[in-house]
Parts: sequence; structure tokens; C-alpha cells
Amino acid sequence: MGSRWVVTGCNGQLGRALVQSLGRAPGCEVVAAVDIDEVDVADRRALRRFFDGLAAPPDIVVNAAAFTHVDRCEREPDQAERGNATAPGLLAELCRECGVHLVHVSTDFVFAGDAQRPYTEEDLPAPRSAYGRSKLEGERRVLAASGGFLVARTSWVFGAGRNFIAAVLAQAGERRRGSASGALRVVDDQRGRPTYAVDLAEAIRELVERGARGVYHVANEGVATWWDVARLALDEAEFGDLVIERIATRDLKVDAPRPAWSVLDCSKAEALGVRLRSWREAVRAYLASDASPLAARAGSAHP
Repeated sequence: MGSRWVVTGCNGQLGRALVQSLGRAPGCEVVAAVDIDEVDVADRRALRRFFDGLAAPPDIVVNAAAFTHVDRCEREPDQAERGNATAPGLLAELCRECGVHLVHVSTDFVFAGDAQRPYTEEDLPAPRSAYGRSKLEGERRVLAASGGFLVARTSWVFGAGRNFIAAVLAQAGERRRGSASGALRVVDDQRGRPTYAVDLAEAIRELVERGARGVYHVANEGVATWWDVARLALDEAEFGDLVIERIATRDLKVDAPRPAWSVLDCSKAEALGVRLRSWREAVRAYLASDASPLAARAGSAHP
């Protein structure tokens, strides 16, 4: 028997990957994919109208919508709370009332970032930013609505759209063209698990199919710094000659604190048979995909 899915946040990196992944998966049907400009998921009445307007009720809702601009969250905590706590809480209540399973996507920022080993699902969250606090509250509201819902925490996501790798390659292109100069500067004292949105989308579907409930950590295999990610991306994109200066987080002028250690322990998901490939393989796959900034560059070179 097939399953009907709704994806919120469909224009984000993960949302796009979910729509494509579920659309290809046998037995899965995306009955609706919406973004914040279509349905305000922090508005109870708007959510109800959206659900009532569906041709058929969904079996699963994946909430990939969030207010993810970390520094804006610090400056606009009320907006962060609305997008990352109020919205998933309301969505969870509605899903419970309608008998719909909810998957909510969360973040490594719920942790303090001062650990010496990978964070497990049982470790105590202690967010140090408005973004992290609002995302943690969202998790709590989702699971308070139903312990049978799934919260998938992930980290350092990249995929179609704006992301760190695309930004680095854009800066490299400017230097190659001579429109910018100087070494690239990339943080080398934050460690985490980079995660390809395409792989994360597949993992979420697999977790649902295996009956996962509660909190699960999902990320690509291996640990990296942002410098490591930038270096691999540049080398793969034939910018190996460009120098990247290693800098510390304190050298950045940002509003929100960043976790120095964002490494998630994904063994709980792996015990269900859900294991993602290495982050290096994932970066190479992204750069070879149609969503890669390299594909756009190749297209512009051959009109």
C-alpha cells in the first residue's frame, strides 16, 4: 500500500530534495509541497484551511520549514520562536488530531558544542543561541503532541540552493576572474558532520519506513571542519591552486555563537539500517549533480 506525503518548506535545500526523492520512491506520493509564502505554518487557521483543502488526507507530513538564518535569529528572537517553535507545535497538534504521522527536522545547534565525543540522542541539549533554543523548543512541542512522531536532527546541510559550498565556489570564481583578490578565509575550529540534502531526504524516508519514533540523529559519515569542506570543494572544482586561510570563529563578526563541536552520533539510525555515505563522497556527488554551481557555470560557458 502506498503512502501520501506532504512536505513543508519545499523551496529549501532539504525540501527540494524531499520532493524529488519521494517522487521517485515506489509507493510514495507527494500530495502537496508548500513553502512559507503559500501557507503560514505558524498560523493555526491557515494550517487548518490547508489540510481541509487537500484532495486526500496525507499519511505523513515532513516539516522541513524553519527560520534558519542563525544570526537573524539572534537579532529577531520572536521571529525565531514563531518559525522554529510555534509553527512545528501547531503542525504537530493538527497532525495528531488528524491521525497523520509527523516528521520534524531539527539541528545540531540544540547542543552546547563543548563535548569531547559525538552527541547521542540521550545527551542533554544546552543551546547557546536563539536559533538553537527555538529549535529545541520546537522539538519539545512536537514530541509533547505525540511521542510517536519523529524528530530527525541533522547538521551542516548542503544541497540545491544557497549553501556554504556554493558560496565558496562563487568567491573562488571571483578571484579567478580578477573581480576579487586575496586568500579565501574559512573557519577551521568548528567540527561537525556535513550532510547532503539528497542523502538526508532518503534517510528520512527510510526511517519512516522502518517505524522510527522519537529523536534520531542523521548525518553523513565522518568529521570535518568548514576549512576541510572548502578545500575539498575547491580541489574538485579545479581551484586547487587557490589558497584558503585558516581562521578562528572569533575572527568572524557574527551575532550568534557557533558550536565548536557539532558531531552527531548516528548509531541509533544505523542500527535500523539507515547509514549515510561519507561526507567527502557526498560533496563529490553534489558537485556532479544538476544542482551543483559547477553545472550552472558549465551551462553559462556553453549557451
